Amino acid sequence: MALTSIQLIDYAGMGFLAASGAIAAAERREDAVTFIFFGCFTGMGGGTLRDLLIGAPVFWVTRPDYLVVSVIASLAVWIWPTRWTSHSALLWLDAVGLAAYATVGTSKAYGLGLSPPVCVAMGVITACFGGILRDTLAGQPSVLLQRNIYVTAAIAAASVDALLLLAGLGIMGAAVIGGVVGFVLRAGTLLWDWRLPRFKPS
Repeated sequence: MALTSIQLIDYAGMGFLAASGAIAAAERREDAVTFIFFGCFTGMGGGTLRDLLIGAPVFWVTRPDYLVVSVIASLAVWIWPTRWTSHSALLWLDAVGLAAYATVGTSKAYGLGLSPPVCVAMGVITACFGGILRDTLAGQPSVLLQRNIYVTAAIAAASVDALLLLAGLGIMGAAVIGGVVGFVLRAGTLLWDWRLPRFKPS
């Protein structure tokens, strides 16, 4: 079966997120099974929650090739550990997966006829929930509790994607532009420590 452009983005986003989960396992010096466990939870967690919320068939249950992609991405980290196991690699792989998956979740919700705000919310959940699971499994501080730009990047990617879809742009074009916006914001945090203002009580 030929893959559509959005499916390729879906595979890529999930694979990068799965690899980031496996790197979290590498930082803990875990075994190969734990690599796969971390990788699958990180790569597929957000999409699973999205599908449950919108009442769609859970994507990896009906399409087990997604599960295979997560397993392969996780094992790639296990096989070539010296290339992947730095924390910097985790952050950059996660940044790519975050941006891609935000647009995938938005596009799927839009295709089901959901309202634009719900589409954006589904994009953010798809992009971020796997990282939250990864940090929980690894015993690390959640990305939600860090001041650097993370969820905001997913919101930006999903919002741009939804607006462009509403304007009539094709799914692929909207996903690429939205994904680039989200990735640039996240990259700014990683390179230049971009942060949102902290709340200051009067």
